[in-house]
Amino acid sequence: MASLTQTSLTLDEFLSSPLANENYEFFDGELIQKMSPKRSHSRVQGKLLLLLENWSQNKGEVGIEWAICLKRNGKDWCPIPDLLYVSFEKLGDIILEDDACPIPPDLAIEVISPGQSFSELSEKAEAYLKAGVDRVWLIDIQVKKITIFYPDSPPQTKQSNDSLGDDLLPNLSLTPQEIFEKAGLI
Repeated sequence: MASLTQTSLTLDEFLSSPLANENYEFFDGELIQKMSPKRSHSRVQGKLLLLLENWSQNKGEVGIEWAICLKRNGKDWCPIPDLLYVSFEKLGDIILEDDACPIPPDLAIEVISPGQSFSELSEKAEAYLKAGVDRVWLIDIQVKKITIFYPDSPPQTKQSNDSLGDDLLPNLSLTPQEIFEKAGLI
């Protein structure tokens, strides 16, 4: 990921600038360009959006590339996960505007793109958890596996017909196989 070096911005300056509407993440005053998805990435992202939208009816909001206002190492951070889910329960009385998600979501999902490494995105997953995100799914298209990161236990890697079900995501019945099949990758 390339970093734009220019005068340091505050989070408010970033969010009010036209760059917030482009494909940039924000951390510690710097803008980091997010990779443009390729076909396989896009297909997984799109099919997973449909699956989560169907499941989340009356449960919460699902967003595709919806920025989140978080803190990373005590500094403002505005990442853009490939997908996110935030429950109505967690949102409470918060009224959502057409801005970055104002609270850590229940689930952030990152799909590994060409040029990104599992290690790099694992670090990002850990940063999400430290910032208050409850679960992170890291999807590896090449090996057809999904690694789930938890705040209080080691990550678990799921494949084939392993269930992605979780108490945090009630009644979600989904497997890696189903996601990759619907995306036309197996």
